[in-house]
Amino acid sequence: MNKPVPRILAFTTLVLALLYFFPILWLFITSFKLEVDVVNPSLFFTPTLSHYRIIFQGPVFHHLMNSIIISTLSTTIALLLGIPASNAIVRYFPKKQSSNLFFWFISTIILPPASVVIPIYIIMNKIHLLDTYFGLILIYSAMHIPITVWMMRSFFKDIPFELVEAARIDGASELTSFVRIILPLARHGISATTLLVLIFIWNEFFFGLHLTNTKVTTFPILLAGYMSQEGLFWAKMSAISTIAILPPMILGWINQKYLVQGLTMGAVKE
Repeated sequence: MNKPVPRILAFTTLVLALLYFFPILWLFITSFKLEVDVVNPSLFFTPTLSHYRIIFQGPVFHHLMNSIIISTLSTTIALLLGIPASNAIVRYFPKKQSSNLFFWFISTIILPPASVVIPIYIIMNKIHLLDTYFGLILIYSAMHIPITVWMMRSFFKDIPFELVEAARIDGASELTSFVRIILPLARHGISATTLLVLIFIWNEFFFGLHLTNTKVTTFPILLAGYMSQEGLFWAKMSAISTIAILPPMILGWINQKYLVQGLTMGAVKE
């Protein structure tokens, strides 16, 4: 009697998934069209690889490598600093004080980037870090440490710290307990946090535009270059956008099991 309900829910979920995926599919299809075919959209056209050929003959590898290097190092630094900080706040601070600290961390994320870009630009210029890997990595790491701390909070709160106390009684040091007990128990949360922070940094445009010039410009900056006074080159933009979304999509597909488990296990419990 209740069998139609799960089927309706499954069908609804499938329709919503297709609607959600349709823009990505249309983007992929458009990347194989000529610019003239984009003006009059049609499902029937002669595919071409000319846009990908033009893109890979340009500076795409330079921008791609910049994005890979900056995203990887920034994510690593944010995790190395944010994960121990979140664990320490959960374990060693009173509940009210830890809640205030976490609120302060999340409040820094709300701050609009446009409100701080001028002082950051002046400081980076004074210490000669404009258009450098170190300068951009420093900014991105600082921006995403609060996100890391906030994301890992709920995962650490779910860990039974009696296991840590038992390990301490057996002679394990604080570092050993953290590495061998806490981190393995929080691995799903770490996977989810890593993927989300990596995607945020990979897609970041505002600071990448204002703090770089030519040496360390990232992939989103290259994408914006296809918007010119001559108009929008939709087919070329679709081709380079397809390349831009492939790494996050591949990583998300590989880690989807841990991502889903991490997000569901990390529900905040007060």
